[in-house]
Amino acid sequence: MNKSLLYVFETRPQFIILSVACVLAATGAAYWKAGTGNINPIYLALALVGAASAHASVNILNDYSDYKSGLDNMTCRTPFSGGSGFLPKKLLSPKAVLFFGLATLAVTVLIGLYLVYARGWQLLLVGIPGVLLIVLYTDYITRSPLLCLLAPGLGFGPCIVLGTYFVLQGYYDYTALVLSLIPLFFVSNLLLLNQFPDAKADRAVGRRHLLTLLTPRKNAYIYAVIIAGAYLTLAVGIYLKLLPPFTLAGLLSLPLAITTVGGVIRNSENIPSLVPFLGRNVIVILSTMLLIALGLFLS
Repeated sequence: MNKSLLYVFETRPQFIILSVACVLAATGAAYWKAGTGNINPIYLALALVGAASAHASVNILNDYSDYKSGLDNMTCRTPFSGGSGFLPKKLLSPKAVLFFGLATLAVTVLIGLYLVYARGWQLLLVGIPGVLLIVLYTDYITRSPLLCLLAPGLGFGPCIVLGTYFVLQGYYDYTALVLSLIPLFFVSNLLLLNQFPDAKADRAVGRRHLLTLLTPRKNAYIYAVIIAGAYLTLAVGIYLKLLPPFTLAGLLSLPLAITTVGGVIRNSENIPSLVPFLGRNVIVILSTMLLIALGLFLS
């Protein structure tokens, strides 16, 4: 494979679609509240690039840390977990991957600093926690079960959604807050489910998340509760008129979510049978966020 393509795939671009979906949802909310004329395309482009580079950075730095800790040699790699696999195969050097991860983080920070200057210091309320999540996630946050569960959702929900909304609107409000809670639930759940194949290896290198402490079956029920929380948040937001009725479109993914929950519970202790449901979970999250974004743009 061409070396430049290796760097592209090291970012795991198939997952960065999630950052794009979160930015689109926040943009839809800003469009609904203020109208298309108040959406600055330059600010939107910067928010999109900043979110994508932040997501790429955490993916790359996580890959580097997993290789250095020896975790990569113990994991059962799946299309949804276990990293890129480039470092164990010697396709990229650890030094190059570390530099690449820091470079993408620098892009995020520089964009963030410009947007703070252009839009206001209040952006730091989500920007600083976002950078800390990237820097501290693999080596520190994964040592705390609660933080490990919440950190991914905080990064994509409050950090990306609230941050994008503030950049476009110049303020925070309850619409943005409620909207940000939906990916908080979904993305925390995404990482929880993707930890099922890696639980044994994670335990061996000192990681402490729910899969290392509780049985797979108990974690499957936790997964079910969290995914219900995402849909309940959407329903409450619509009921309180913080989100428009058209965002009910997000509930179109509910049948797939229900069958996915059932599959996760049934196959929680059988990793090969569980892996297809990791893929369905990704579809549930992406489709829901994109449907919510569509509902907001149509409102």
